[in-house]
Amino acid sequence: MSAGDKAAHAAQKAKGKAKEAAGSAVGNERLKTEGRADQAAADVKQAAEKAKDAAKDAFKG
Repeated sequence: MSAGDKAAHAAQKAKGKAKEAAGSAVGNERLKTEGRADQAAADVKQAAEKAKDAAKDAFKG
């Protein structure tokens, strides 16, 4: 995974955590849900990148 991808995924996860916290603070369920969805999307993207890297490493050897 490139450093840029890793940073983008971390930023998306942080944005999701902030949305979830803001939603909790003001009682906005939709915002909380969006925050959780952003975090889940970042996790999925990161897992896909790790799987891609593992496949590349497997075919090198």
